[in-house]
Amino acid sequence: MTETLTDALLNEMLTPPASPTLRLDHVSAGYGTLTAVSDVTLDIEANSVTALIGPSGCGKSTLLRSINRLHETIPGARVSGHITLDGDDLYGPEIDPVDVRARVGMVFQRANPFPTMSIRDNVLAGTGLRGKRLTRSQGDDLAEQSLRDVKLWDEVKDRLGKSGASLSGGQQQRLCIARAIAIQPEVLLMDEPCSALDPASTAAVENLMLALKTAYTLVVVTHNMAQAARVSDTTAFLSVTQPGRPGELIEAGPTKRIFNDPLRQATRDYVDGKFG
Repeated sequence: MTETLTDALLNEMLTPPASPTLRLDHVSAGYGTLTAVSDVTLDIEANSVTALIGPSGCGKSTLLRSINRLHETIPGARVSGHITLDGDDLYGPEIDPVDVRARVGMVFQRANPFPTMSIRDNVLAGTGLRGKRLTRSQGDDLAEQSLRDVKLWDEVKDRLGKSGASLSGGQQQRLCIARAIAIQPEVLLMDEPCSALDPASTAAVENLMLALKTAYTLVVVTHNMAQAARVSDTTAFLSVTQPGRPGELIEAGPTKRIFNDPLRQATRDYVDGKFG
């Protein structure tokens, strides 16, 4: 049963939650008989940016989508191992996948605002995941706060009724980030969020990542080594060690060490641009 948000509940939604610890324990994921990524164990620190890097086909995006159970929406998809968020097993039998996706937001490679919705309504599109119904004024407040959080409010405040598709590419991506954080997730996943953006828009999104980590835990897939070095606190390198084998985690650690003094030769070769 839905309920109208009280001011106290609205304030709770506007206040970033305490960031949790995310843990992947021997996670494998694939499709049918194909295993895309195998046996990944990784601790993701709260209030940090973790970058997943590696060549195409090593399972980075599959792993990312497994965290909020989007992977399982693909026919034949399968996941094994354990993913826990603040101690909760996200694949536990009593866990609703919709609740998982409310706790773990997702921003995709290409901005995907809903073209028939206004900018304001795009921001609020996911709030139903929390089972709450906003009054008009509460929705206005939440939309404004979310747009301010992504540094978009001043650019769109006079055209909130216009279509979200009317914005530039970089603005659309920030709008999608505002939509993701409007439901106050605990973790924000980003799958190559800057791959379709120009340098100025990329810089805006990178600055936004650095700002958001004070309130959220971010996991970002990127092929841009310079970007990973600029924005992440931790870097995890995945690769395929032999043709036909699934991707696996080769090395993970503080970003400065991964880029300047990696433990594995394969990691050094990748960050030095020798393959991938």
